Amino acid sequence: MSELLYAAEPGTEVDAMKISLTPELERRIAEKVESGLYTTASEVVREGLRLLFSLDESREQRIERLRGDVQLGLDALARGETIPTEEVFAEATRRIEARRSPP
Repeated sequence: MSELLYAAEPGTEVDAMKISLTPELERRIAEKVESGLYTTASEVVREGLRLLFSLDESREQRIERLRGDVQLGLDALARGETIPTEEVFAEATRRIEARRSPP
C-alpha cells in the first residue's frame, strides 16, 4: 500500500490528509491522470468523493421515498383498505414472470 498526500488547491489554507491506497487504486488514479482527463491525483480523489456523496444522497432519497410508500400502505391498512392475498400473490407472480421473459 502506498499513501497519497491529499491537499487542497494551491494557495488555500487546508490541512493535508494522508490516505492509504492499495496498489490497484494507485494504478487506477495514475491512469486517470495520465489520460489527461485530470491533472493531479487530488483531482481524481475529489471527483471520486463527489460521486460517492452524490450516490449517498441519491440512496437516501430512494430510502425516504420507500418509507413514504410503506407509510401509505400502513395508513391504508389502518383504514381497512386491504387486497385479498390471492390477488397479491397473482400480481407478484405476474410481475416476476414478466421480468423473466425477454422483451
